[in-house]
Amino acid sequence: MTPVPTPADAESLEHVLRTETPHVLGALVRRFGRFALAEDAVQEALITAATQWAADGLPEQPRSWLIRVAYRRMIDLLRSEQATHRRELELAHGDPDLLDPRPPGPAPTDRDDSLHLLLLCCHPALSEVSRVALTLRAVGGLTTAEIAHAYGTTEATMGTRISRAKQTLHRAGARFAIRDEADLRTRVAAVLRVLYLIFNEGYTATTGDRLTRTDLTAEAIRLTRLLYALLPDDAEAAGLLALMLLTDARRAARTDPAHELVTLPDQDRAAWDRALIAEGRALIDGVWRPEHVGPYQLQAAIAATHARAATAADTDWPQIAALYLWLEQLQPTAPVRLARVVAVAHAFGPGRGLALLGQLERDHGLGAEPLIAGRTHAVRAHLLDRLGDHDRAAQEYRAAAELTGNDTERRYLLRRAEQAAEQSAEGG
Repeated sequence: MTPVPTPADAESLEHVLRTETPHVLGALVRRFGRFALAEDAVQEALITAATQWAADGLPEQPRSWLIRVAYRRMIDLLRSEQATHRRELELAHGDPDLLDPRPPGPAPTDRDDSLHLLLLCCHPALSEVSRVALTLRAVGGLTTAEIAHAYGTTEATMGTRISRAKQTLHRAGARFAIRDEADLRTRVAAVLRVLYLIFNEGYTATTGDRLTRTDLTAEAIRLTRLLYALLPDDAEAAGLLALMLLTDARRAARTDPAHELVTLPDQDRAAWDRALIAEGRALIDGVWRPEHVGPYQLQAAIAATHARAATAADTDWPQIAALYLWLEQLQPTAPVRLARVVAVAHAFGPGRGLALLGQLERDHGLGAEPLIAGRTHAVRAHLLDRLGDHDRAAQEYRAAAELTGNDTERRYLLRRAEQAAEQSAEGG
């Protein structure tokens, strides 16, 4: 006797819909090449599923069910569009499902289109900001309002950005073929970069009254797990996942009960998530090949070095400084250079760190870059404080506070400025 399905509870229903949405959308985009229209069809399938499954229970194969319903709705939308916009049917020209008035047969469900969708959302025709927004919307399932809130802008502005991204994809041709292995690596690198940006925005929010956005860090980790599952032999995908896990493991210790910032040396390491650390270390150890190492693997190795230290004093800072030098050779960016300054200062003293900071400012204009200027002031303030120049340190802390949009960071920097000013007034 066939068991009667029970109504689906809200939590399990939401989980299934959120998990399966990118697969369904990817399948339709691969088949029809119409991103915006496919998203409309998927949304209608999700509404139907939410209503029907809540009453009748989850089907045995939710993904197949959703693809079949969305596929039929996509056919309806294309047929309707054909009446007034015949020329836009060129992408589906010759498809017998469009020419046959009978309902289409079962939609193909025998492949996973998640990677296709990730690659599409990170299409070369899109700007980096648009790639992030579209990935969160299409693959992550976040609403436009949630994405706007995370990035400190209005829902209308973010909606316009996402809409323009879809239009750009339509003009560029939403269907694209991977030419060769080099082309695939380039496109996967773009996906890794987007997931890295999403995680970083969540780990230290650019604006707002909270230090972190756990919704973004969790989504970045979920999507990176998905990418790694799709590309298990990609060492950089493994490295990025390891980096996220090792970094997120420290999240609970980054603020105190009053939600004030606690810096790495002062964190309670007992509060670090040991399960995430073990998983992250196993990942990076499994793919580490010095002769073929990439930037995400190097950053994961740095995070693993921190995780191995039982106390802040036990941290192998010379090793971290060497890893940052290696990373700078591969990725000579302002954040990497500034991080190397911090590592050198810990490993060899604040004087060496301050000298290196000055050299990097002269050679690369480090402090002049808008996105890194505030952090540059903060690092210089910390080094001056350690060297006993508390008056200048207070000035640098205040300058850093003026340049951050995160309220938690600002309070911390102003607190340090007050402490440095008090020490300067006391003459010590």
